[in-house]
Amino acid sequence: MKGTDLKWSAISILTFFLVWEIIARSHFFPSILFPAPSEVLAAGADLLQSGILLKSMGDSLLRVVAGILLGLGLAIPVGLLMGWVEKCDKLFGPVIGLLFPIPGIAWLSLLIVWVGLRPSLPILLIAIVVFFPVLLNIATGVKSVERENILAARILGSSELRILVSVVIPLSLPFILAGIRIEVALAWRVLVAAEMIAIPTGIGALMSRSESLLQIKAVMVCLGLLSIIGLIMDWSLRYFEKRLTAHWRAF
Repeated sequence: MKGTDLKWSAISILTFFLVWEIIARSHFFPSILFPAPSEVLAAGADLLQSGILLKSMGDSLLRVVAGILLGLGLAIPVGLLMGWVEKCDKLFGPVIGLLFPIPGIAWLSLLIVWVGLRPSLPILLIAIVVFFPVLLNIATGVKSVERENILAARILGSSELRILVSVVIPLSLPFILAGIRIEVALAWRVLVAAEMIAIPTGIGALMSRSESLLQIKAVMVCLGLLSIIGLIMDWSLRYFEKRLTAHWRAF
């Protein structure tokens, strides 16, 4: 991020919190329902000191990472296969097209029946949410590779596996990484919803308990922490994408 962009981002965020503080201190709304950011920060410090916040976020973070890795582990090989082998695309494409429109959170009720309220429930839910869009992104990325590049590699005597690894995957990498970045954000949304509905631990469960007790400060602390974690993960993936694509281009 350029220095000018960083400056304007800082001004925008500081202005947002300043306006929020002024409105909250003006008592236009009951303070129990609309606390000032300074009060939310104090509540966050209390939750950190008690260990509840870190424990809840740790549980959720482990579920997100495990679910994403499981989803990617299934989506990447199937997506490459569908994009590379036309018969596989014709075979699996209609089934994927049939299941893809189902909203991710809609799988929750079925998973509760199949798996029960176990720690694996949110992991499987996230894996399903990640699987379909990433698979389609990968297949689209592989299909977008110009046939001239593949033909040139074949003329030079490269095997199909070598062409896939050294030509197709590098050229389709932007599609793959863009899909992963989008689905990481979606995974958090689905996880929090699932924890609020069916899982007794995690950041979503903490928000649900706090909401039922009208502890709005705690709810806002959880929302703020989710925002920070989401930004960190997005920035990390952007950095990884930039470095990885630069590495492939070097070859």
